[in-house]
Amino acid sequence: MAKSCTLVLLLVALVGLSLLVSPIACSRKLTKPKPKPALKPKPKPSPRPVVGAHNNYTGGSPAATVTTGWAAAGATYYGAPNGDGSDGGACGYQTAVGQRPFSSMIAAGSPSLFKAGKGCGACYEVKCSTNAACSGQPATVVITDECPGGICLQGAAHFDMSGTSMGAMAKPGMADKLRAAGILQIQYRRVPCKYSGVNIAFRVDQGANPFYFEVLIEFEDGDGDLNAVDLMESGCGTWTPMVQNWGALWRYNSNTGKALKAPFSLRLTSDSGKVLVANNVIPASWKPGVTYRSLVNYS
Repeated sequence: MAKSCTLVLLLVALVGLSLLVSPIACSRKLTKPKPKPALKPKPKPSPRPVVGAHNNYTGGSPAATVTTGWAAAGATYYGAPNGDGSDGGACGYQTAVGQRPFSSMIAAGSPSLFKAGKGCGACYEVKCSTNAACSGQPATVVITDECPGGICLQGAAHFDMSGTSMGAMAKPGMADKLRAAGILQIQYRRVPCKYSGVNIAFRVDQGANPFYFEVLIEFEDGDGDLNAVDLMESGCGTWTPMVQNWGALWRYNSNTGKALKAPFSLRLTSDSGKVLVANNVIPASWKPGVTYRSLVNYS
């Protein structure tokens, strides 16, 4: 009996010991750590062409604006009879409209001509034959302003001209009579701009600062207007698109919190796709309100 009890006790002890050393903990369901959400890959910046050192050049389409056939338009004039209309208006040219090479031969264009500012600087030949004072000979005008409503929307195209340019369509000595005619029906066609002896100018806006650059671009030969402008900072090696602010003004903003590195090179793309580069045209010591003359033009 004593042996049986001893054996029972021994068996109980062995079972207990086996329970203590058995891997009970490994059998329970462990809470698996939640996988971390996959990180979305950061969008890669669009590759930009890398350019090395080069001189000012033109490239792209070999031809500037192609002269097309004549089309019908309306014409009126504003401002002083022999004046320049206004100080640049919606293109931002300011008093330059009354000076060479614009020389007051300017017009405010209807939306189809102004093109939300992309038409600033485009040149057109205009002529009339519907009034006894019309000479029938063409005069060249530059779009420097916008004519946004009213009479300017009554036809496919309308030129609200300076008194000077309106009078240029008249027979000798009959400019005042032509200006008094009210709304004229004229003919117009796109032509290349010709600014002999004048290179492209870059006027830095008064609001520009080390982190924000804005520039007015004027006097482009050929097309006269621009479809795109790119800027290259010093030591960068890549072109970054500028944004059309309004009229003929283009802007570039530092998105890094760091000051922009001048001198700046500017790459211009005209309406027909012709490209021109003005290397280091904005110097390291640039100042707001100053105009910097390039050494180049489209022709």
